[in-house]
Amino acid sequence: MTKKTIILTGFILLKFVLQYLLISPEYDLQRDEYLHLDQAHHLAWGYLSVPPVTSWISYIILLLGNSVFWIRFFPALFGALTLLIIWKAIEVLKGNLYALILGATCILFSSLLRINMLYQPNSLDVLCWTGFYYVIIQYISTEKPKWLFIGAILFAFGFLNKYNILFLLIGLLPALLLSDQRKVFAEKKLYFALILGLLLILPNLLWQYNNQFPIVHHMKVLSETQLVNVDRLGFLKEQILFFIGSFFVILAALYALLFYKPFAKFKLFFASIIFTLVVFIYFKAKAYYAIGLYPVYIAFGAVFLSQILQTSWKRYLKPVFIIIPLLFFIPMYNLSFPNKSPEYIVNHPEKYKKLGMLRWEDGKDHDLPQDFADMLGWKELARKTDSAYALLPNPEKTLILCDNYGQAGAINYYTKKGIKAVSFNADYVNWFNLDIKYKNLIRIKTHEDHNNEFQETSPYFLSSKIAGEITNKYAREFQTIIYVFTDAKININKRIEHEIKEEKNYNKE
Repeated sequence: MTKKTIILTGFILLKFVLQYLLISPEYDLQRDEYLHLDQAHHLAWGYLSVPPVTSWISYIILLLGNSVFWIRFFPALFGALTLLIIWKAIEVLKGNLYALILGATCILFSSLLRINMLYQPNSLDVLCWTGFYYVIIQYISTEKPKWLFIGAILFAFGFLNKYNILFLLIGLLPALLLSDQRKVFAEKKLYFALILGLLLILPNLLWQYNNQFPIVHHMKVLSETQLVNVDRLGFLKEQILFFIGSFFVILAALYALLFYKPFAKFKLFFASIIFTLVVFIYFKAKAYYAIGLYPVYIAFGAVFLSQILQTSWKRYLKPVFIIIPLLFFIPMYNLSFPNKSPEYIVNHPEKYKKLGMLRWEDGKDHDLPQDFADMLGWKELARKTDSAYALLPNPEKTLILCDNYGQAGAINYYTKKGIKAVSFNADYVNWFNLDIKYKNLIRIKTHEDHNNEFQETSPYFLSSKIAGEITNKYAREFQTIIYVFTDAKININKRIEHEIKEEKNYNKE
């Protein structure tokens, strides 16, 4: 085993260890994770929320036992592979051992640790962006057509993971057309590669077509409820924070792409980052959508710095560029991860508020960062729902109907009674089992929406009661109510069919 291999192995092992250590055991999974895990039970070529790749990974997790260990493992794996690709990109760019160590350090001690903390499409999205840029470097370096086909496959896989990768293409194309590398458009095999990529994503495009393109409705709702609160200046500020410890390395990369002769043929990467950021800003995208842009620039910057820091007094700066990411990781460790109790955060809000971490997607400040609040109260909800379910007559004829996908997914993940909760929210609207003739209803209502539940629903049942509520005051689901209605006077299934139809019609608008 060579020295390089030993060092690389050390970085990858440290990556996995950190990902498991950065979350305190008192936190549950995050609300999005439950939805993604439930998709393993409903495999399809598309979903209202995400493309299909996440469901494939969820199915693998299910086969492995569906434990938290494996749920944490896959985003950590994608983060480790991102680090590996940057290592390989540095080698292709002829970087020395210092460049490799600098690049790996910058990738490891960055906000990717936070992205790779949760089981969401984001970790694989960053990996696909990084991998696609690596393919471009390889093609420019070798001009071997095989990289065109590898790029097509990688882009298609990224598309089937998260549509966000389209922004990569939108930013890259004008940069490519303005560069000397536009000669690739005269390469016949490029078009065969494009056909291959199109064939790979075709099943998802057909699913979108057959379901009236729910992605359009999803983006409309996202724009109205979340992106409307995105501040464009705030977007740019957050870009700096993502790789704050590597900021000078990325600046060095941008300079080198313009003026460093060995990088002359890679100059399109300078224009690409500008075009891509402009597109993100124009669409008022969330800041983390752009995080996949930066790893490849760390590779360019590390190689450039390794060359200019070799002589005279500049060689003494070598350890400085290694230490800076480590120093910035210290406050990041203390603030950016759910490794502190909710009580600690509530009692020390100043630092969190200063960094904007208490600002949620609703544009308001809260007690905890939104992701942290979304990791609390779920076990309590599932336990109390199980208890209510167990006391019902004919529990197998009970519909568990939730307000949102987080509630439904969490109950399904933690239940000890085999409950299959559903919701009219997100993909759950397609997962109702109407083969069961329901007689009872357990209704999970968020605090803001439960005021009229008794008045609206009780008349349709012989009895009704409140079975419990979420008591964790730090949870986003605090005071979510569990209602129990028994012995229906009406045909529940017919009512549900009508509401499903209404919801689907709304999703088509």
